Amino acid sequence: MHDPAGAPAVPVPPELTSMRLLVVDDEEANLALLRGMLVRGGYRHVDVLDDPRRIEERFRAAPPDLLLLDYRMPYRSGLEVLEALGPLLPEGFPVVMVTADDRPEVRHAALARGARDFVGKPFQAVEVLLRVRNLLEAWVARRGLLDENEVLEAHVRARTADLERTQVEMLVRLARAAEYRDDATGEHVWRVARTCALIATALGEPPNRVEALLRAARLHDVGKIGIPDGILLKPGRLTAAEFDVVKGHCQVGYDLLSGSRSPLVQLAAEIALAHHERWDGQGYPRALSGRAIPLAARVLSVADAFDALTHDRAHARAVSPEAAVAEIERGRGSQFDPAVVDAFVGLFEAGELAGDGPLG
Repeated sequence: MHDPAGAPAVPVPPELTSMRLLVVDDEEANLALLRGMLVRGGYRHVDVLDDPRRIEERFRAAPPDLLLLDYRMPYRSGLEVLEALGPLLPEGFPVVMVTADDRPEVRHAALARGARDFVGKPFQAVEVLLRVRNLLEAWVARRGLLDENEVLEAHVRARTADLERTQVEMLVRLARAAEYRDDATGEHVWRVARTCALIATALGEPPNRVEALLRAARLHDVGKIGIPDGILLKPGRLTAAEFDVVKGHCQVGYDLLSGSRSPLVQLAAEIALAHHERWDGQGYPRALSGRAIPLAARVLSVADAFDALTHDRAHARAVSPEAAVAEIERGRGSQFDPAVVDAFVGLFEAGELAGDGPLG
């Protein structure tokens, strides 16, 4: 194929012939001329639009791979069209501005709004085809690179998730090893995690936050690994010195969990450190009060207290669920966050806390 002036043909790589081109111009003659050049040049899908006010609709319905856009049009100039299309154009999208105005300020304004190249009037077929081909090749290469990057990033995310699951699994096993020392079933961490998830849901926390809390809560007592058996399993009341050792499990747990890049393990570290803080500031290890205590830790303190009250431990016998709920209600506003207690009581009254099995 030659243009009217006898210029040589511009070969189009096969992978470009099926790409969609859109020509926007208010003059039918220009639309017909450009479309004819492109079709004869080997492009099979060339659409035209004579009303620039409809371009967003066209982009949403059938996004093109390249846009040839007239600079001077009624209703909307080419610059105004680029402004309107801004949110719809991927970075690097090929736009060819068609104009007879070669003033530098016109070109600068078009480039600033996203134009990638220019075609002058009157049209030269070879120039049009070369500029279109060059831009499409660059666009295909760019998209291929982006696709490769997305694949690589997906592999990295999957590998990171695998490493996080492995890390959390090891920590959970450590937590359960500590728990078996004063919980014959080793299910305390699962029961507490389940109750935490139910309370968080009742409080209106988003599902992703509930899921994170469900998993992180299992690690709340991992610091118990540092408590000697003689203290952890001692029947009856502890001495003040022994209780100080027990209180140290919050810091030990935090030290074991801190420093991770995993948001899940970071949340677990936050819970391990703060789950024995009290709403009135009389807790440990930092004597935090009110909303200074992380919400996850406030939720866990209620769930942990309920489970401890309703299951036998070395130093205390279990009480009925009703008695445990009454005890927690007595701590509303002193030991526990009132909103968390209210959500917990609502769940208990609705029969949502009956199950003891693991959740998730």
